[in-house]
Amino acid sequence: MLRLPQVEGTTRDRLLHLLRTRGDCSILELAKALDITEMGVRRHIHSLEREGFVRSAAVRQAMGRPSYRYSLTEQADDLFPKNYPHLALDLLAELEEQPGGAELVGKLFSGRRVKLEARYRERMSSKTLEERVAELASIQNAGGYMADWERDEDGGFRLHERNCPIAQVANRYRQACHCEQELFSELLGADVVRTECLADSGMRCTYAIRRKPSAVSE
Repeated sequence: MLRLPQVEGTTRDRLLHLLRTRGDCSILELAKALDITEMGVRRHIHSLEREGFVRSAAVRQAMGRPSYRYSLTEQADDLFPKNYPHLALDLLAELEEQPGGAELVGKLFSGRRVKLEARYRERMSSKTLEERVAELASIQNAGGYMADWERDEDGGFRLHERNCPIAQVANRYRQACHCEQELFSELLGADVVRTECLADSGMRCTYAIRRKPSAVSE
């Protein structure tokens, strides 16, 4: 009989933890391990299936209808704790200790900026500056930055990021902030100045965006 590890949280949390630790299970196995009714398990399973976190697989029986077993999808992996920031910091620190390490770290961040610029360049083509700012906010939102933007009275713009998914890295390696500013400037084709920064104890990261003096009026 499956025995559930001691896990705090809702029935949904315990169900996810059980599928993570035990692998595929039947409704009956889950109900016994969670000490709830099969109907209650089905309700949670169907909800998790709709959200894309659980998949079902039919198991043919010698007689009668096939039974079903349930397991987590790859998408469900994001629901569990990760230690990526600490790993990234450890790797960067290891690189920094090598001969010429500081320069290598700088090249690493610069290389990431170049790749991101190439990835998003096409999304900025044939757009006005305002449309590019809106598109950039959308890109950052997809990355978890909780971004929004506004138009200033003088015709410029401000982009706000209210969350930093790489905060632990940015706090230690300010090259991350510098490369983000350069990336924004390149993608927008505008002058970009950071006026507030989460890494400097700000409430958000804010970028003031102005058209370049040589830019054609948009």
